[in-house]
Amino acid sequence: MSLALICVNYTAACKAACTHFVKVTMTGAVVLNTFSIRLHPGQDLLKEIDRVVTEQEIEAACVLTCVGSLTTAVLRFANQEHSEELSGHFEIVSLTGVLSVHGSHCHISIADKHGRTIGAHLLEGCKVYTTAEIVLGVCEGVRFLRTFDPDTGYPELEIKKTD
Repeated sequence: MSLALICVNYTAACKAACTHFVKVTMTGAVVLNTFSIRLHPGQDLLKEIDRVVTEQEIEAACVLTCVGSLTTAVLRFANQEHSEELSGHFEIVSLTGVLSVHGSHCHISIADKHGRTIGAHLLEGCKVYTTAEIVLGVCEGVRFLRTFDPDTGYPELEIKKTD
């Protein structure tokens, strides 16, 4: 019998969670469960992701991939306290995040019609233009919490093993 630690390491947080907490004693592989979503024009990107996480009672997940487009982007740039709202047509070129019913943290990169790309924290208010096709990786055996960290002044990821 072998000891296997297997996780598709699409994000550092997901990899860390599985490396530290998921230990499986079996000869086969542990599969990172996936959950796929397609959003339609006008839907709010973050609200819909959080709605699915809540409805599915997901304790720990990460965004594996997302492609699509937006007409409105509401972002908070690095080290800024206030958000900015951008209007136009944007391609979603990257979406990463750590998700849980206990709170989520996502970053997005979008490109305009000239290919100029910006990235920032994803906030509610980002409206889908044509589609958003999203695949989530659900990590079994762990729970992602958001705990206030006095060193940063923000609620940060806390990883707990589940029973």
